[in-house]
Amino acid sequence: MIRGIYTGSSGMTAQQAKLDAIANNLANIDKTAYKRDITVFKSFPEMLIRRVNDNGVGIVPAGSYDTMPYVGKLGTGVEVNEVYTQFEQGALQRTENNFDLALEGKGFFSVATERGERYTRDGSFTINQDGVLMTHNGDPVLGENGIIRIQHNNFIINKRGEIIVNGDLSLNPQDLVSMDSNEWTNPVVIDRLKIVDFENIRELKKEGNSLYRETEFSGPPLPPENIKVVQGFLEKSNVNAVREMVAMIEVQRSYEANQKSITTHDQALGRLINEVGR
Repeated sequence: MIRGIYTGSSGMTAQQAKLDAIANNLANIDKTAYKRDITVFKSFPEMLIRRVNDNGVGIVPAGSYDTMPYVGKLGTGVEVNEVYTQFEQGALQRTENNFDLALEGKGFFSVATERGERYTRDGSFTINQDGVLMTHNGDPVLGENGIIRIQHNNFIINKRGEIIVNGDLSLNPQDLVSMDSNEWTNPVVIDRLKIVDFENIRELKKEGNSLYRETEFSGPPLPPENIKVVQGFLEKSNVNAVREMVAMIEVQRSYEANQKSITTHDQALGRLINEVGR
């Protein structure tokens, strides 16, 4: 009975952790490029159950054998194995803003933070008074040559991530997107976005503000096989509200079942002590 109480308690603890992940997913459903978290459980080691009122060992010429009949297995509880991020592609939303970028497929933008280089799928960038391309948190966006500086705001970014500036400053920046780069009087590639990928993106760690950091298990940043940058679009989160609400209901039912299991074991233990023992 004591073991049953511990088993039910472990189930309640695991369901609470899953509920926290679901609540975090729902809270960030409108956050650009947010990736949902999934909770994975694993069971404690199972115990083999045998009848103990039979003789334990039989002797034969070749040795000995166990005579206790095998009854079955007894589960001893569950625990959270990991909470991993599902990097499924989110839908692209048109914004018509030249500073908004989205990645279609694999890859991460690289940004410079006070804690070192970090990575993000959130391409809602802006430009400061010094012409530096930055995130809304104030972190500079990195190109292959370092911090990206766009002096005159007359630029486009093609699918390969190349930042192309037009030397003709008489043109309106909004006209550049509708123009083919071949029509520019003096197109110049000033840099290329530093877009990276990882051998095992499942092992990346979230740091908040849509930033990720590498770990020893994710491996170092690598150039992605295929790069496709879309200017004027943002990637939406991959959280499905209906799916998360259904999962929340399932968690609630599982939590209540474990709670009732503990109550039943507690009542049975009380009767054993107060009535049978008497």
